[in-house]
Amino acid sequence: MPDEQIALPRRSQVDVSTVLQAAAADAGPANGVPGRRGRLAQAAAWASPRRLSVVYFFAAMFVIFSVWVPATFLTSSTWHSLLADQAITGLVAVAFSIPIAAGAFDLAIGSEVGFGGILVAWLIVPRGLPVIPAIALTLVAGGCVGLVSGLLVVRARIDAFIATLAMSSILLALVSWISGGSQILNLPNSLQAIATNTLLGIAYPVWILLAITLVAWYVLEWTPVGRSIYATGGNPEAARLAGVRTSLVIVLSLIACGMIASVAGILNTGQLGVGDPTAGPSLLLPAIAGVFLGSTQFRGGRVNVWGTVFAIYALATGTTGLQLAGAPTWISELFDGVALLIAVGISKYQRRPTRRLAVIRQAVSPRRAR
Repeated sequence: MPDEQIALPRRSQVDVSTVLQAAAADAGPANGVPGRRGRLAQAAAWASPRRLSVVYFFAAMFVIFSVWVPATFLTSSTWHSLLADQAITGLVAVAFSIPIAAGAFDLAIGSEVGFGGILVAWLIVPRGLPVIPAIALTLVAGGCVGLVSGLLVVRARIDAFIATLAMSSILLALVSWISGGSQILNLPNSLQAIATNTLLGIAYPVWILLAITLVAWYVLEWTPVGRSIYATGGNPEAARLAGVRTSLVIVLSLIACGMIASVAGILNTGQLGVGDPTAGPSLLLPAIAGVFLGSTQFRGGRVNVWGTVFAIYALATGTTGLQLAGAPTWISELFDGVALLIAVGISKYQRRPTRRLAVIRQAVSPRRAR
């Protein structure tokens, strides 16, 4: 019998409902109204470098490069370019964070971006579809890729690392087959306009990133779906006992990841002005670094989309400043690699037993006979 169909006695169902809430939420404040000293302690803990290290890093980078290379670093063109260029990476990181929150790694996300970018170009130019239908079909294709990955994980019981790594290789082969190994040229101006035009001086991709981040944040933090995602990623066994259909949660998270990755691929193709079969895979490492570094911010070790987006832009500020100061182009790869190592280390350090874990252990442990 599938895990999600296990019938529990009424007493157990009440108890495991508490488990679900505990697995999905951080430990709440202590009972009672804190006094002045307690409020000051809470404020100090909230603003501690351990919790907001990326904010302090961003502030330090801003001050350093404002003094070092003010003529180029402080210009509006630099910041507009940084916002627009990193919007694609931010979208990929937000997409990656959703299955991570559910406990599944999607190592195919870079290839999904490349697949979405080349597919929309192929549908428009060789196949002659209008831009809007081509975009819609590309989003559906991205969701189908996520669906296949999810079924491999939950039905074929293949580890998410292996399943998505295999999907990455398959997608790269599809990209080469569709494109013939060469760029797809002569894309219409309307597609490029989606990725390059501005609203209130800010490029459309930045607004799209903001909109998708807001939706992801609301779903993850304020809806039962989000609580189920966090519960599945935090303690899948307790979540199953609480009635969460963990297999469905994982599949849906990978579908959402695939569709957002397709959005990133479409925008990337629009920015480049061509369908490039080599675009996409290089975004995997920055996305992973952003997600893990972002998980150390704001929520104390839990994946969250705002921490992810802020981490992406904080790292980009450092690499942009160094490049403007004359550093070599490979400095961005070095930054991302070091940031990933630091982020994983901090994330492991922050995962200490909390009150919610104690509640889970107490609820799922066998009760003494009375």
